[in-house]
Amino acid sequence: MEVWAAQGQVERIEAAELAELAWLSSYLVVVLGLAGAAALFRARWSVVLQLLAALAVAAVLALAQHDWDRAHPEPPPRSGPAYVPCHSGSGRCA
Repeated sequence: MEVWAAQGQVERIEAAELAELAWLSSYLVVVLGLAGAAALFRARWSVVLQLLAALAVAAVLALAQHDWDRAHPEPPPRSGPAYVPCHSGSGRCA
């Protein structure tokens, strides 16, 4: 909803996407905590369902992080001081 409200403002959209990733991470911890509580009380079906929910949340989180990483690639490494570009016909190519 925040992305829609940003109306094309890139900074607000990126901040909203990062906030969504943080929320999903927290949600995954809560779901895993509930699965641990269900295991503690020996509720087999609850544990199974909580773990399935945790897998679904983990998959959504992984997809969201993958999308973020693809949209924000790291810049290429800088060339060293000894680097000389090789242009065709320049005679400086190694």
